[in-house]
Order: sequence, then structure tokens, then C-alpha cells
Amino acid sequence: MRRPVVAGSFYPVNPESLRVEVSEYTYKNPDDSIIACVSPHAGYMYSGRTAGKIHSILPDVETYVILGPNHSGYGSPVAVSVDTWSTPLGEVEVDREFVDAMPHLIIDIDETAHRYEHSLEVQVPFLQLLHEDFKIVPICVGMQDEETVKEIAEEIIQAQEKTRKSVVVIASSDMHHYLPDTQCRQLDAKVIDSIKTMNVGEYYSTIYNLQASVCGYGVIAVAMNYANHYGARAELVDYSTSGDVADRSTVVGYAAIAFKV
Repeated sequence: MRRPVVAGSFYPVNPESLRVEVSEYTYKNPDDSIIACVSPHAGYMYSGRTAGKIHSILPDVETYVILGPNHSGYGSPVAVSVDTWSTPLGEVEVDREFVDAMPHLIIDIDETAHRYEHSLEVQVPFLQLLHEDFKIVPICVGMQDEETVKEIAEEIIQAQEKTRKSVVVIASSDMHHYLPDTQCRQLDAKVIDSIKTMNVGEYYSTIYNLQASVCGYGVIAVAMNYANHYGARAELVDYSTSGDVADRSTVVGYAAIAFKV
């Protein structure tokens, strides 16, 4: 069992309090054209409203493939979990059929990488409140270079085409970190514009040229590669910074981006 590690800090540990908070950020308006997205992963008081905007429009599918960066450094460089995931709202099963259908050339089955990682965990209560009868495929990504993320996307595509499951890919990432609010917004706008080009090479050039402190830049690129395979386009759904609710002198940026076919 993969038990929650940030319940009580990033979001409420009490189930009813958690339902109330997530309900404040969400509404049910699914868009079946969405096949992938970017969603932030900070504490709900900071990024919950932006995360809620994208989760509110995700379609009901069989499997949500959630990718997040590895903040802890533990475990395999690219690790999928097969344990049942628990949150205060209950348990969610991993789609073992989907995991087994991956060729596992780059993605290892490893629970250690997930033990202390918050970036995937914080997405799950949104899914639990908004959807029924679904499974997840949680992938923790420590190596975020352009070649690795291309291989990760290829494994997801192969598993989907083999299983024929309905899938949405969720890239869990915050944007720039610990900058004055105005500067953060300016730099994030450049990164978001590069995502909208759907050109992964141009996006990486932007990340490197800006020396961008986007923690999940690699998992965003996985979503871009996946979306490109199916001819999708990127659309900014919402943007905010932690300065909207806290000190504006040093903030973190949050973007909700939908990839639509």
C-alpha cells in the first residue's frame, strides 16, 4: 500500500475537510477532446484553484497516467508504482494491465521512488472526487532529459495501443520557483508560449536558455510528446502564482494546460 505522505500538510487529512476544499476548487464539466494536461502540485491553498480548473474539465477515462518529478532522489530514475494508492478519500488501484503492457525499456517497477514523493499524490484526491471507476499509472521521473522523456512517452503510447484503454496523461509540475511575482509571471509566460508551439526541441531550448526552475519540465515534455503523437494542440486553462494568496516577494508559478485533439 502506498500511503499518503503530505496529507495534513499539502491538503487536509480529514476526509470531509478534503472533500469540501477540493469541491471549492472544482466543477464537473468534462471535455472529451483532452488527452493530456499539465497540473500543479503545491499545497492546495497555493495551487489548488489552478489544479482544480484543469481537473474539472478532464474527461472520465479508464486510466489516468500521472507523471511527476522525483524531488527526493530515491529509487529508480524512471519508476512506476504498482501498489494500491491510499488517500483520506479511499484507495485507488494501479492499472496493472497497462503497466504490464509497457516494454519497460526505460520505466522500472519501483516503489522506493514514490515513498516520499508528493507531486503525484496531490493529483489523486482531485481524481477521486471527480471520477468513478478509474485506475492510475503513477510514474516518478528523475531523469528529465529530452531523450528519456521521448522514450517514456513511447512506452505509454505502446501500452495504450496494446490495451486500447481510454487514457489521460497528467503531467504534474509547478512553474518557476522563488522569484518576485512580476519576474515569475514574465518567465512563465515564455515557457508556456514554448509549450503552445508543441515543438519539444524549442521547449527544451527555452528551458535551458532561461535556466528555468520548472521542477517538472521533463514530465511536461512527456505530455507534449504523447499529445503530438495524436495531433493535439496546447491550450492554457489557468495561471496563477503563490503570490495570489501569499507574499509576492518570492513566489512559485502554477499553470493548468490542456492538450486537446
